[in-house]
Amino acid sequence: MTDIAAFGGFGLGLRRDHYRDFLAGDVAVDFVEVISENFMVDGGRPLRVLEQVRARLPVILHGVSMSIGSAHGLDGDHLVRLKALANRIEPLWVSDHLCWTRTSAHNSHDLLPLPLTRAALDIVCVNIDRAQETLGRAMLLENPSSYLTFPEDEMTEWEFLTEISRRTGCYLLLDINNIYVSACNHGFDLLAYLAGIPADRVRQIHLAGHMPGDIVIDTHDRPVCNAVWDLYGSAIGKLGEVAVMIERDDAIPPLPDLLAELDHARRIAATTRVEMAL
Repeated sequence: MTDIAAFGGFGLGLRRDHYRDFLAGDVAVDFVEVISENFMVDGGRPLRVLEQVRARLPVILHGVSMSIGSAHGLDGDHLVRLKALANRIEPLWVSDHLCWTRTSAHNSHDLLPLPLTRAALDIVCVNIDRAQETLGRAMLLENPSSYLTFPEDEMTEWEFLTEISRRTGCYLLLDINNIYVSACNHGFDLLAYLAGIPADRVRQIHLAGHMPGDIVIDTHDRPVCNAVWDLYGSAIGKLGEVAVMIERDDAIPPLPDLLAELDHARRIAATTRVEMAL
């Protein structure tokens, strides 16, 4: 299993609303990310579009249903189909979420939280090892947004992520919005989270919008808010070269609106690095 080299580009999710834009010509991005499960098929227009885009741009495969925290283990057929897609596309990397989505008989299609216990850690590490061995490549795991905690928890989320990366050799996808959402819901220190993450294992950042309220909900249906931009500025100052992406999955705006947000991410990164160099 080879290491994942750092990649410092800025990108967007490739969504159906913008297929024409990406096929028509150059779009000012350094990579695109796609939901793996939408392309784990033998043919069809989405896969043809992805192959045409891949001829111009690097692609990241981002999964939502590997269920890396499943006590029943991973779905072998899912892994086989994901490996076939990865071999076909040759992505920058493959990622999924630190969560569970299914039992042996049912897929919830929701990113459900894990207890932060040593027993859950052992299960997650076994599943990551199997996934990486099957895929023949290291993976990235993303921190989830969460709305509850477990009384059995034995460690913080950042300690859990640090340990899975140490034990399995996986890398991390740091979702800045998810950190903010979970901190609002659970009251932990945002900067303690950033300080506790192993910076050398982070290869990608997600930026997205959420719905505020008594319980803050990760929705991916609105622009990045100022508080998340501020947290991103703090994070980018602690990390090395990482891929940065604006993530929008609902109420998808015209492409120029997303590109404007991506330009804002570029400016924050550039300003932060200049200030650090002074």
